[in-house]
Amino acid sequence: MKKMLGEERRHELLALLKNATQPLTGTDLAKHTNVSRQVIVNDMNLLKARNEPIVSTSQGYIYMHNMLQTRFERKIVCMHTAKQAKEELFVLVDCGVTVESVIVEHPVYGELTASIRVSNRLEVEHFMKRVQETNAQFLSALTDGTHLHVISATAEENLNLAEAKLRALGILVEN
Repeated sequence: MKKMLGEERRHELLALLKNATQPLTGTDLAKHTNVSRQVIVNDMNLLKARNEPIVSTSQGYIYMHNMLQTRFERKIVCMHTAKQAKEELFVLVDCGVTVESVIVEHPVYGELTASIRVSNRLEVEHFMKRVQETNAQFLSALTDGTHLHVISATAEENLNLAEAKLRALGILVEN
């Protein structure tokens, strides 16, 4: 396959993302267009600068129109050790909740937000594996375990159930 150039490649990337039913990795997109993963990262940044609703997640790139069903969203405050992170995420996804992001308050930078976008145990396992393989620390390490999550679900009952289960584990921080 020949190397795709500039605008033609970005047009192809948009088409792939718009038709995808799951996140597409930079590596897969690079193979499809016969360029390096870094070229894909640059292309995604250019597309985002054009206000294309592309989100980078730990599972890959998502075109946000794919997520336009009615969803309820809320922020929750949690506190736990790094060893409890997987348990926390499992509880949330087992309640039918998507963990959209994590937010911590940094003394210099203010609010730091990172996309997580996990909706099931397989995605949680993949996320945790990437954390382990890269020897990364969770953002909550900056705040002694305290952090916020933006969570979403197709029904408020799922969000309520998730909060109740985290409360029972002593992970949910309440006023």
